[in-house]
Amino acid sequence: MSKRKKVPTTRKLDLVRGQVDLSHGAGGRAMTQLIEELFMDSFDSELLNREHDAAMFSLPPGRVVMSTDSFVVSPLFFPGGNIGSLAVHGTVNDLAMGGGVPKYLTAGFILEEGFPLADLARIVTSMADAAHEAGVAIVSGDTKVVEKGHGDGIFINTAGVGVVPGGVETCGDRARPGDVILVNGTLGDHGVAVMSKRENLTFSSEILSDSQSLNGLVADMLAGVPAMRVLRDPTRGGLGATLNEIAHQSGVGVELEEPQIPIRREVKSACELLGLDPLYVANEGKLIAISPPEYADRLLAIMQAHPKGREAAIIGRVLKDDRCFVRMKTQLGGTRMVDWMAGEQLPRIC
Repeated sequence: MSKRKKVPTTRKLDLVRGQVDLSHGAGGRAMTQLIEELFMDSFDSELLNREHDAAMFSLPPGRVVMSTDSFVVSPLFFPGGNIGSLAVHGTVNDLAMGGGVPKYLTAGFILEEGFPLADLARIVTSMADAAHEAGVAIVSGDTKVVEKGHGDGIFINTAGVGVVPGGVETCGDRARPGDVILVNGTLGDHGVAVMSKRENLTFSSEILSDSQSLNGLVADMLAGVPAMRVLRDPTRGGLGATLNEIAHQSGVGVELEEPQIPIRREVKSACELLGLDPLYVANEGKLIAISPPEYADRLLAIMQAHPKGREAAIIGRVLKDDRCFVRMKTQLGGTRMVDWMAGEQLPRIC
């Protein structure tokens, strides 16, 4: 890797007391200093250090998978993560749900004038740590600054590229009657963690966001059960909205078993307090897997053997149903519809 020549500056960025100003987005010396001393030092990668307007790279054999996402979460820092780590996890997981091995990310920042450089450095560091843990490189980016009052501190856009190995095919239209539905752990943690911070709520034990990258778990799952049909991460709209999407894409029905759905007691209590249904609360480190029935037990064992799937559970099955209804057998022995969500329970959740 060749060493880049830095633009000479009179003093280093003040990452303790400094603030973003309009010059940091103006294309001159201040912008270059911000990029070099913060973004490039944190995201250090060979492709990024070449400083081209676009990263140039080769990919291993396989189909290319690509995704993009924008992150506007409020508050920016929440129990278990922040907008920076969330931005990496969200895009890495979108690639993994397509059966892909994530390789490269881009990062675009829209910063508001006056945003503290200390907070920006904390966010960028968490992004770098999340990318390193996921085994991906941030190879290109962009920075824009808007006037004070025209933003909300920071918005982040990420795009990701990965490769789907041969023989892997996961898509929301592949569920079939008789298939088994699994999740890798407790639901609703992220949404409740963000809302508790937003509303200054405290609980006997802190609720942490589940934000994490799932590509390692998915790789183990696909290696053991390559016949898996569907992978999805139930982010906005949670389990309920995601299963309705899958049911309509595949033209099938879904039946859930309420006692089998893992939800923390603290999350249930918080949802009752806030008037929320945990089935529709966002997740950022959970996945839904739909498997042919003959492989379900093997898949469950693989998931539970992974650190990010220890609380995995079988929660339902796919039915033949031309109406594409999602239903749930309740703990009391009845049945309730899990319909499409009307509106959005928790805005600005990711």
